[in-house]
Amino acid sequence: MYADLLARVADDVEAGGPCAVVLRGYEDAPGPSAVALRLAGSVHRLVLERRAGALAAYYPSVGGTWAPEDGWAAFLALLSEQPDAVREWLDRPPQTNEVGRSAALMAGLLALTDEWGDLPVHLTEIGSSAGLNLLADRFRYRSVDGRSAGPVDSPVVLDGAWVGDVPLHAPWPRLVERHGSDVMPVDVATTAGRLTVTAYVWADQVARHERLRGALALAAQSPVVVRRAGAAAVVDDLDVADGALTVLWHSVMWQYLEAEEQQRVRAGIDELGARATPAAPFAHLFLEPTRRTPTSAHEFLLVLESWPGGTRRVLASTRGHGVPTAWE
Repeated sequence: MYADLLARVADDVEAGGPCAVVLRGYEDAPGPSAVALRLAGSVHRLVLERRAGALAAYYPSVGGTWAPEDGWAAFLALLSEQPDAVREWLDRPPQTNEVGRSAALMAGLLALTDEWGDLPVHLTEIGSSAGLNLLADRFRYRSVDGRSAGPVDSPVVLDGAWVGDVPLHAPWPRLVERHGSDVMPVDVATTAGRLTVTAYVWADQVARHERLRGALALAAQSPVVVRRAGAAAVVDDLDVADGALTVLWHSVMWQYLEAEEQQRVRAGIDELGARATPAAPFAHLFLEPTRRTPTSAHEFLLVLESWPGGTRRVLASTRGHGVPTAWE
């Protein structure tokens, strides 16, 4: 649906239509700023709030059915009639708290417990959005070959999560601390917060909406705190701990950091690695668009850096929303 819709948006921008009017001022925005997803999320938010008129009839997330011609006409009508409402969310980065990415992150955490055993895990996440992936150990995962892991009664079930030899023999991670952070944290205990994370899920991807609803139910039972802080400040405050495995992870947020902050985070990670010991190991686990070599194309890779030792391994490849994650 979004592939069809956004291709039409691009044509309309070139033609100087209603989309060009709404997106005026964003013509030179860099690709990583994801203006297309900002637009899609803002319109979806109006649909979810029942403020989009006839367009709702074509959005599966509210029971509609996408019809390319009629849906596009209704989309254009909304942008023509309510341009200011659509523009309201264009200046904010997409808050895609995609719980499917936990398929990759948990596979990486299992690789760590396979190495370090049943050490308690101190988990810190930067770019957490609403912090739903901090609950990854409470999700249920089903691999393509029929194996499964995680609580059997979890309201979040990631079918087809893993392909290949994810180390399911490893101890299930024992998270004793979990800390989230974001420059614009989303509080899913509020109606506005739930609307935000729902609006950025693609409207026709029903399975993603189902697992989001499950994650929101878990968050209501076991709230996670996401503090308002920049990534570099969080890493500066982080330290290793004797008798525990300290893990810093993040997923599809690196592109939103300015180059200077990326450098600060990188320097902080290296300092934490230098302080790590066999009694206080440290790991940096991330799922980001990454190049295997300087000349290769970007892929969504799960990468693990661990100390002591400072090893770096590509553990798996996946799609932007985490499922399936193919172990390497």
